[in-house]
Amino acid sequence: MKPTFNILVTGCGGDIGQSIGKILNESPYVNKLYGCDISDKNAGQFIYRNFSLGLRFSDKNYLNSLEKFVINQNIDVIIPVSEPELRFFSKENVLSQIGGAKLITASSVALEIGFDKLKTANFLKENGLPFPVSNKIADVERVERFPVVLKSKTGSGSSEVHLVKDMKSFEFIKAGNPEFIVQEYLNEGEGEFTCGVFRSKKGVLRTMILKRELMGGFSGYGEVVENQQINKLLAAIAEKLTLVGSINVQLRITQKGPVVFEINPRFSSTVRFRQMLGFNDLEWSLEDRLALSLSEYADTAIGKKFYKGFNEYIS
Repeated sequence: MKPTFNILVTGCGGDIGQSIGKILNESPYVNKLYGCDISDKNAGQFIYRNFSLGLRFSDKNYLNSLEKFVINQNIDVIIPVSEPELRFFSKENVLSQIGGAKLITASSVALEIGFDKLKTANFLKENGLPFPVSNKIADVERVERFPVVLKSKTGSGSSEVHLVKDMKSFEFIKAGNPEFIVQEYLNEGEGEFTCGVFRSKKGVLRTMILKRELMGGFSGYGEVVENQQINKLLAAIAEKLTLVGSINVQLRITQKGPVVFEINPRFSSTVRFRQMLGFNDLEWSLEDRLALSLSEYADTAIGKKFYKGFNEYIS
């Protein structure tokens, strides 16, 4: 019989938190599952039986409140989901435990590089890997070749990404967004790929490549594909990051080969799809953090497709 643990998922109301809750509700490692969020106006409360409201990470009492919750509910493991929280934990170097509960996050270098898109591009360049040419928008007076991508250096989500085709639009966006970066546009003729990458403390590497289509900012449809060039690139990234844990890598295939434009150092919105396809990086992350033997992985999903659906809840 496998050991069980009391697990808390913070930021559980978003799409990733809900996906993680669905996985953990089926997990043999869960004794009691808890979820907290800053709002109850989401479906998290229907997925997490033990749901509660929590403080924003910016609240001065945030860490003390979280620690009290951990002690009162005998929490063994915390899985932070929201990117602002993960940024906070990374900045404060709170990556090991809180109140005796172990945190499940990617390792510190992966967090540092992945949460800064300019650092991501520079990391790829410095390690001899294909990279999108990227610069601070403040340093660019004139664009020589359009289109270009303007995006937040640290933000997440498609709302902070702009495909710009002329100087007038460039100057308008630049004026209101001095912290943006300018990035080379990567042609999407061969599609866009989102890749799950897991690496254990002992260096066991597992990857899954999904060729996807975005719908409303989310991966709405995709197919598991095999690509040795991409796998080689993912292995190099994991090694150079000294990765421990799970990350999500987004890329496109260009004349230079596969080029990464984002490294998300967290579980992604496809985490539930990947689990259903046999790539259970959430469970492996738990096992690795808790010093348990890694579950076996059989890479048998090539060609399988996924489709994003929605559930409705009434209270």
